[in-house]
Formats: sequence, C-alpha cells, structure tokens
Amino acid sequence: MIAAVIVVFILGYLTIVFEHPLKLDKTVPALLMGALCWALVSLGHLEVIDDSHHVAALSDVLLHHIGKVAEILIFLLGAMTIVELIDLHNGFSVITNRIKTTSKRTMLWIIVILAFFLSATLDNLASTIVLVSLLRRLVPRRRERIWFVCMAVIGANAGGAWSPIGDVTTTMLWIGNKVSSLGLIEHLVLPSLVCVILPALIASRMKPFRGNIALMHGDAAAEAQKEKLLSSKAMLLVGVGALIFVPIFKAITHLPPYVGMMLGLGFVWLVSEYIHPEEDFSDERKHLYSAHTALSRIELSSILFFLGILVAVASLESLGTLLHLAEFLDAKIPNQNLVILILGYASAVIDNVPLVAATMGMYSFPTDSAIWHFIAYSAGTGGSMLIIGSAAGVAAMGMERIDFIWYFKKVSWLAMIGFLGGAGAFVLISMFF
Repeated sequence: MIAAVIVVFILGYLTIVFEHPLKLDKTVPALLMGALCWALVSLGHLEVIDDSHHVAALSDVLLHHIGKVAEILIFLLGAMTIVELIDLHNGFSVITNRIKTTSKRTMLWIIVILAFFLSATLDNLASTIVLVSLLRRLVPRRRERIWFVCMAVIGANAGGAWSPIGDVTTTMLWIGNKVSSLGLIEHLVLPSLVCVILPALIASRMKPFRGNIALMHGDAAAEAQKEKLLSSKAMLLVGVGALIFVPIFKAITHLPPYVGMMLGLGFVWLVSEYIHPEEDFSDERKHLYSAHTALSRIELSSILFFLGILVAVASLESLGTLLHLAEFLDAKIPNQNLVILILGYASAVIDNVPLVAATMGMYSFPTDSAIWHFIAYSAGTGGSMLIIGSAAGVAAMGMERIDFIWYFKKVSWLAMIGFLGGAGAFVLISMFF
C-alpha cells in the first residue's frame, strides 16, 4: 500500500508539472493527491510516525500536520490581503511614479534593485505583479519590455530568498523553526545579491539594454499620475510596516508568525476602514477600497494548491518515506551541498513548495543549520532558470505572454550564472566564516 501512496503522489505531481498542456488548473490534482494519499494510508492500515519517529495514532499525526499546514496558509492569507489592500489604494504608485529615466541600462538597475528589495518586504509574486504594471507604463513596446520583466523575475526570486516573508518556501522554513529571521538575512543576503548582480552586470552590456526608451507623454503620463490617491502613501507605509513588524513580533513574543500576521492584518484593516482615498469620498464608494474587496481579489486557488501539496507531502513524511530518501541520498551523494544544488535545478522544473516540504521531512538538522539556509537559497533562486520555475515567473509569463522557449534561449543562462555564483558565494562564506 505504501507503493500505491507513492504512485498517487508521482501521478499527481506529473499532472501538476504538465498543467499547461493538459489545460487543467494545478489546484485540482493537488487536492486530489492530498486526499487520496491519506485515504490509502487509512484504508491500508499503515503505521504512521510522528516528528520523533515514533509510531502514533493516525488521527493524531494527521491533526498535527494539518495544524502545521494551517499555520502557513493563515500566514499567506494575511500577507496576500495586506498586499491587495495596499494595491487597492494604489500605494505602490508612490514608488513607481518617481521613476523618470530614459536610459535602458539605468532602468535595468532600478527594476532589479526594486525587485530585490520589494520581494523581501512583500513577496516575489506580489513584487513581480507590481513591477510588470510599472513597466507597462514606462516601456510601451512589448518586445523591449519583456527583457526588463524577465530581469525583474530574477531579482524578485533572489530578493525573496533572504527574507522570511519573501517567498513561500522561506516562510515554510521560518514557520517550521528551521531558520530564524536574522539567520536568513545574515547568511543569505550576500549570496542573493551575487545571484542578482551577476546577471544584471552581464545583461547591462547586452544589446537589449543599450540606448534609451521613450517615456509616456501628454495624456498618458497625466493619467498615470492621477492614479495616486490621498490614501496611497499612508496605506503603503502602514501595510509594509505591518509586514516588517511580523518577524519583530515573533522575536518579542516567541509566538508563531501567523499570530503576528493576524495582528498586522487587523491593524491595516482598521486603518483602511477610516482612511479617505478621495476628496469627495462617499459611503457608496467605500466598498471599492475595503478589505472585503481585497479579500475577493486574493487567488484562493493558490491557497488550496498549497493545502493539497503540503498535505500530500505530509503523508510521505508520516510513512517514513522521506526519511529513507534522505538516507539514500546521503549514501549515494556524500556531499550535501551537491544534493542541495540538484534541488535548486529541480526547482526550475518542479514547484519549489513540495521540494522544500520534502526536505523538511527528510532532514532533522537544528535551527539555522547551514543546510537549511542553502535549501532556502537554492529553492528560492533556482526557479529563475525556467519561466515556469517560480510563482513570479508564472505570473510574468501570464501577464506578458512570455514564450517558454524564448525565455529558455535568451534568459535561462543569465539566471543560471546568477544561481551558481550565489551558491559559490554561500559555500565560500560558510567555509571561511
């Protein structure tokens, strides 16, 4: 019966990987896979183990895993709602409307730097969506714009790797007490910088980033400026401040991160109830800027996808399959850094959420062990090597209709140089410091 669970997991995973050719939302196989794996465990009366690798009751083990999954989903739900509230009040226009450059090379560095730090504060998916919206205003020609969008994806994934709230995988490791906020920043900020600076340096000397771009003029520029509301600056400061406060709250109270996210969301929601976005603000227009509208814009299918994936991986962990896999890899590949590098390449093809979930079940290293930091880096930045390898890439692909083959030919090698450069920097820092 264990073989049947593994087969269901593999088939479900292949369906997720080929969601585009199959024209099937990846949430569907994820939910089916998660439920069927546990159904097979129950019907087969299989023994399950807890975190201490002791045999335990099925109901207790399942409840424990659902609790861990719920922590991640509640955290993500809160973060996504705050980002949507900022966006509803056009808070990001405070940043984007300040960019006036006409130089492609300067624009490249502005976009890369913005992507790197925005994704660390928000997350790589939200920052990519914001930057694509910005670039549509600043670079009218799509043929030129997609180059900047692709570099923004690389910057967003690199920026998300060193922040506990910058990527789903780093959030999972943080909530699972595998890494600490300060540990992530201390060990990964330099490798992540290398990961984004190397591709940007090479790209800045390439033909697509030479010369000038034409900024919008006249009515179009005026319309872009009008998008800023009376509440834009306040909501940006309150929202970003709430997100930054979450790690601080955890450090002070030692409570799980989702509690701090609940506090942050409650405060941002409170401010949004009483703030006035327009001069003649009426009750009839209040709903347009409310948290209820923000909640309706959240992509709940992503939340359900994470639910299905994490529950399915939990079944393999409870059966001890992941532990056996870790022992097999250690026996065949003695160098763990090489194993994690392979994980990074795998994350370009396979969603990094189940990969990281699997490693959390495979290894039992202490908090802030170097291997957890390297996993965070590899899973977060390795996805840049293919356009479908990260949430940021998939969002950019959908918004700008970027061709998979075009990205593979033109951008993948840049992302790979950055990934390997950052990995080398991490190994050197770990060896000497």
